[in-house]
This record gives sequence, C-alpha cells and structure tokens, in this order.
Amino acid sequence: MDVVAFVGPSGTGKSHRALVVAHECGADAIIDDGLLIQGTKIIAGYSAKNEPNKIQAVKRAIFNEQKHVDEVAAAIRAHKPKRILILGTSNGMVERIAERLGLPKPHKVVRIEDIASQREIAKAREARLKDGKHIVPVPTIELKPHFSGYLVDPLVVLFHRPRSKQRFLGEKSIVRPAFSYYGKLLIADSVIEALVRHVAAKYDAVRKIGAVRIRRTEDKDRAVLIALDVTLRYGVQIVDVIRQVQDAIKADVEYMTAMNVKAVNVEVKRLTID
Repeated sequence: MDVVAFVGPSGTGKSHRALVVAHECGADAIIDDGLLIQGTKIIAGYSAKNEPNKIQAVKRAIFNEQKHVDEVAAAIRAHKPKRILILGTSNGMVERIAERLGLPKPHKVVRIEDIASQREIAKAREARLKDGKHIVPVPTIELKPHFSGYLVDPLVVLFHRPRSKQRFLGEKSIVRPAFSYYGKLLIADSVIEALVRHVAAKYDAVRKIGAVRIRRTEDKDRAVLIALDVTLRYGVQIVDVIRQVQDAIKADVEYMTAMNVKAVNVEVKRLTID
C-alpha cells in the first residue's frame, strides 16, 4: 500500500477534482475531510463538514480523536486498498494524517496548481467564500446518512482525454456546512505566544521565559515558526529538557490551533541556582 498527497489551500477545489486525480494516480481509495472513500462508498470516518464550527472541522480532518483514528485504520486494514489519495492543505497535514492512521509517508505529491488554472482556483474560492459551497466526492444518496446539513446538488464526474471517449467516474455532492456562515477564523500571534508560555512554564527546570517570537511562513505549507528564550535551573540535563519543551509546545499548539508548527527553536540564555 502506498500514499499520494493531493495538496492545496482550503477552498481551491481539491475535493472537486479528487475523483479525477485518484483516477490518474491509480488510487482506489480517498481520504478527504475525515472520510475514507472507496469507489462511490463511504467506508468509514466522520465528515469534517458536519462539524458545528471550523475548529472542530479542522480537528476532525486531521484525525485528532482516537476513536476516529481506530475506525478508519481498521477499515483500511479490512479493505486493503492498494493506493490511497490523501487530501490536505499542506504536506505536513497529509503526513500527519498518514502517521495517525499508520500509513507510509506520501511517495508522490500532486499540487492543485499543477492541475488547475489560476482562474479555476479563483472561481473555487469564490464559491467557497460567497456561497459556502463545499464538495464531498461521493453521491448524495451515500452522503445523507453521514451528513445532517443541507445537501445541494449532486454532480456527475466525467473523465476524458483528447481523442478519447468520456468515461463516467462517479458522482459528488455540494453541501453547505453550518460553519460556512461564520466567516473567517483568525488566530493572532499573541494567542500562540500565550500557549507557548503556558506550556513551557509547566516544566520545573524552566525558571524564566524571555522573548517569544512567532513567524508565519509564506510557502505553500503556511506553517508557524516558534522561537523562545529561557532560563534553566542549574544542574538539569539541558538537551533533554529542551527536547521535552519543544515536543510539548509543538503538540499543544497544533492541537489547540490546528496549525502546522514547522519548528520550535529554544535558546538557553542563562542558568540560575536556587
């Protein structure tokens, strides 16, 4: 079994093109927004688009809940797909989903910019922001037991190449989740800084937290870089303590904000004696 990543910012049309990309990559299963899809059926999982708010939707999409992980992982073992297409907003998100489900890292990455024009991407963004339209790559009749929101129109998916006949690939559905009407969600740097200070302060070896710097990357991963200065208690194993602090900050910030933490740089400025 291997994994292909399909990556692009939210609202750029990944789910809209998921069936075609899966066909071209030879993937017989898709993981999209918390659902495991094989053929035209939802095999396991819970739709992130059925969550009441964006925070819960993101947590659902990245498989934060163990019960969700166990159900989908068991379904993968039972159905044994040869290749899985995982949709995500970044490489880091796809790798995290794969790790949570016990799958290998993606051997190939397909980016939305590689298969859609800027005009098509802009049109998809407009549909998301203006109308709150989200796509789920399964037929509406299959989605109804899993989705309590308002189902809009089913869409027929056709695949064709020049000088070849059209081939029917399946159907997909347009939905409008409840959280589509709540507008944008912004997390300020000061919120991330407060989380970092709270986590670092839990360690007895950390006696003082100095400057905390938050930087957001401009690349396609849109990750967060965190740097902080600390004072440690004299006599502790510095390397061990710093690694523990780094791991805890990364885990808590990602869990609380659903953002991808690319690096946590900790600088020990001084030691202090009690």
